[in-house]
Amino acid sequence: MDTDIDTDMDTALTTGPGGGPVGGGAFAALRAQLLDAAKAFTGEPDALAGILTGIVDDVDRALAERLEIFPVCHHSPASALAMARRLREKRPEVIYLELCEDMRPLLDELRNCRLPVALQAFAAEIDGFPAEWAPLSVVAPITEASAEYQAIAYALETPGVELVLVDRSADHVFQWEPRRPAAGPGAEAPDEEAALHGDAVGVEIGDLRPRFADLEAHLLRHGRVRHWSEWWDQYVEQPLSGADYATYRQVMIMIGSLFRRLRPDDTERLRVDEDRERYMWTRIREHLAATGADPERCMYVCGAFHAASRVEQFGLDSDAPPFAIPPRTGTRWLYGLIPSSHSAIEAQFGLAPGSVSIAAATFAKAVRRTRVTPFRLRGGKDGTDGTDGAAAKGGGRGRAARRTAAPAPAASEPVTDRLSGFLTGPPALDPLDEAELRDWCVEIVRLARRNGYQASTADAIAVFETSILLAGLRDRARPTPYDFQDAAVTCIEKDTVPGRRDIRRLCEIMLGGDRAGQVGYDALPPLARDVHDRLAPLGLDLQKRTIQRALLDLRADPHLEPCSRLLWMLRYLLPDRAIRPIMGELRLGERSIQESWDLDIGRNQRAIIELGYEGVTVEQVLERRLRRAVHDPKATAATALAAVEDALVFLGSRRLADELGARAVELLAAERTVDHAPEVLRRIRRLLAHHRSTGPELPAWCQAFVATGYAHYCTLLPTAFADDAANVRQVAAMLSFLVTLENLAISLGCDRAQLEIAVRQARPEGAAKTALLWAARTQLGLLPREELRARCDELLGNPLTVPSVPEYVSGFVQALDLAPGLTPFVVELLSKAFARLPDAVLLPWLPRLIATLRAQAAELVPLLVREAGRTFPADLAALDAWTPPWAAARAARPARASAPAAPASGPVPGLLAGHPAATDAVARLLGCGTGWRAVPAGGGPATHPALAGLLAAHPATAEAVASLVA
Repeated sequence: MDTDIDTDMDTALTTGPGGGPVGGGAFAALRAQLLDAAKAFTGEPDALAGILTGIVDDVDRALAERLEIFPVCHHSPASALAMARRLREKRPEVIYLELCEDMRPLLDELRNCRLPVALQAFAAEIDGFPAEWAPLSVVAPITEASAEYQAIAYALETPGVELVLVDRSADHVFQWEPRRPAAGPGAEAPDEEAALHGDAVGVEIGDLRPRFADLEAHLLRHGRVRHWSEWWDQYVEQPLSGADYATYRQVMIMIGSLFRRLRPDDTERLRVDEDRERYMWTRIREHLAATGADPERCMYVCGAFHAASRVEQFGLDSDAPPFAIPPRTGTRWLYGLIPSSHSAIEAQFGLAPGSVSIAAATFAKAVRRTRVTPFRLRGGKDGTDGTDGAAAKGGGRGRAARRTAAPAPAASEPVTDRLSGFLTGPPALDPLDEAELRDWCVEIVRLARRNGYQASTADAIAVFETSILLAGLRDRARPTPYDFQDAAVTCIEKDTVPGRRDIRRLCEIMLGGDRAGQVGYDALPPLARDVHDRLAPLGLDLQKRTIQRALLDLRADPHLEPCSRLLWMLRYLLPDRAIRPIMGELRLGERSIQESWDLDIGRNQRAIIELGYEGVTVEQVLERRLRRAVHDPKATAATALAAVEDALVFLGSRRLADELGARAVELLAAERTVDHAPEVLRRIRRLLAHHRSTGPELPAWCQAFVATGYAHYCTLLPTAFADDAANVRQVAAMLSFLVTLENLAISLGCDRAQLEIAVRQARPEGAAKTALLWAARTQLGLLPREELRARCDELLGNPLTVPSVPEYVSGFVQALDLAPGLTPFVVELLSKAFARLPDAVLLPWLPRLIATLRAQAAELVPLLVREAGRTFPADLAALDAWTPPWAAARAARPARASAPAAPASGPVPGLLAGHPAATDAVARLLGCGTGWRAVPAGGGPATHPALAGLLAAHPATAEAVASLVA
């Protein structure tokens, strides 16, 4: 029994055409028949009978409405053909279209574009939505093989016809629905073309697909197809492409009602759908009341799902109050056209790859077969010169019809039941078109050979026969493009794909390909047009969808300098694939004289168009982005310094740089961590060097930044040494800022005592930070070099501390930025380690040392290499007799210590006694007072022990001074 009912349901949904409009009691027989079937299946007519008869009631209700409802499915060739026929027959004066009402001004620009394109509403700065949603984007793709394009073209090209968009605004789209993923379930990952819509929310007319997964799986299984697009093409598109308007209308409403009733109980989505329907009917009533239009001369174009609506506001004769439309948020929306493509539409709406291309090919074929004249916009980028491409062949009949007023519509025909005939009649099987199939087979073999396949005439014959076989297995007399694709893959594609494209992709290309649209120059926003105008001296066609090479010799052609500047700004603002520099660079204080660029602007129109939503010129957009970056809640001082540098490099604006620099001072003073200290140090050094080389004095913000940073980092230094979250590289950057910029900071009023106090208060625990502190204290004169050497010798001599020597070395290497004079000492330390440590200790120790230096101090290791090159002998022969300089100095120190003391008599005591002021100052530093003046009458040596020790320890200095004054 279950199998029989499944077959009956399939037959009801997949049989061929026959029948017409319904209304009143025209469906009595069909309703009774469905009730009897429900009783036979379930034993009682409640559940199933309610669904089946409810479908008939929905059809009856929609067709009885005074305002003609035209149900459509998105990108459906059958809907486009039926729309073209109906528009020529009825010639309506008002068309209500299910599309975001705030996108209406964009429709007039479609004639300047090559389809497919998408209408876009964009908001970069939001008000009333969560901040993480920004930017907001809503797109509505338009293809030529769609009913909405036929309605738009007819309305825009026919005098006296008004087109009214009645669906919710872009603002309400985000108010009513949470953000959803761009691709539907089961969709493949989009390629570069599929990314044309980005993460925008898509809206289309007629999203007609089962929202009940079990129902869709049932239809696919019993229809012997792989995906929904193929099922729809076989069981809806093909039967309805040749059906009359009455049959088309009834069947589409029936399918919309079926999918509406057999959907899961999703309260949120049901509420959104019903609110949209209330919204649209409210807008229709408001327009009719305001204009006094005759409903008989109007048409309402909506998705078949909404045509079967059951909301209380449905229909012009409803007594329900108007729907209370909520107000829009404070978000400022911007509108424009962006290029689209078949693959982008498929990826965004979860359609099978190639389905939109096949629909376009099916529409073109149906137009030729049925001789229906579609409407087209005049003056479009597709090369047409009017709304009516085929009309030109018939002596301009279409154009004349557009210039005359539409005739009064004929009286409505009586409603008859044609749905029963469609559901119970046998399918109309198209005969085999051998010529068409043979052309397909020859063409696919030719494409396969061009793409590396070893295909031959035998493969063409095999594809031909296999296509017929597959169609027969699937109850089709005529192979569809999907049957042909499967046959080609089976017969031609072997174990591997020799090129970039497989056979399925080649079939899509052959049947129409992934057509990509383009927005014409006149439809571009002012910024995009300005970009085209300013890059015109390059002599390139920026509308081409190919990569073009631009060569700029700025010395020979200085007039190309503005083009170069603009390209660098676009490089900063646009994705990498749009603008790529091959040769040349632009940095602070540096500029190339020759540049080479790869420009792919034609395929990245969307990015440039969205720049136009942010400003009128590229400079304005860049300035706004820099300001927005530094005022972002997550902005840091490093972010602000980067913005200052970008303002100077790209805009050359000292005013903007000063403004951003002042913000950098505020951000630095507010920071409580040292995470970004290395980047802050690198950027402020570069900016200081630039300003010193280009101006007489530093900007005020630079001086304030150095002074603030000095005091700020002195305050954070003890905490950073003790904080495990602050690594040695960050602490070293702080110390480098304090030490290397100390002279400038002191000249600006800072106190060196702050730094000394901070260093004395530091209590590090890690080995690397300890070595860094030792180096800083040595640089500041708080730790003698001999004591530092003694501490490091103790590390190498203690077996317990040997494993941590790599961390100590890393700390010393990090300190080379603030104390470059320690470079010979670090080379000495490493040399001692290699000389003293046994192999059992050294060999496991070396990998760790290398890894530590590479991870923490890679850019400073070259300093050690250069110093080692100066220290060690240049050839192997000299190595045996070589004595390390630190060993020679140690050997010389005891000899100097045992040298005789200062002579008992001579000019030195007299010099000290004759000029006591300098010696008094030194004595006060040493804490000796003035006791050194007690000199024997005979001119003997000084009796003060400190002075005697000083002269004895450094006799060379005293002798040199004595020789000068002798």
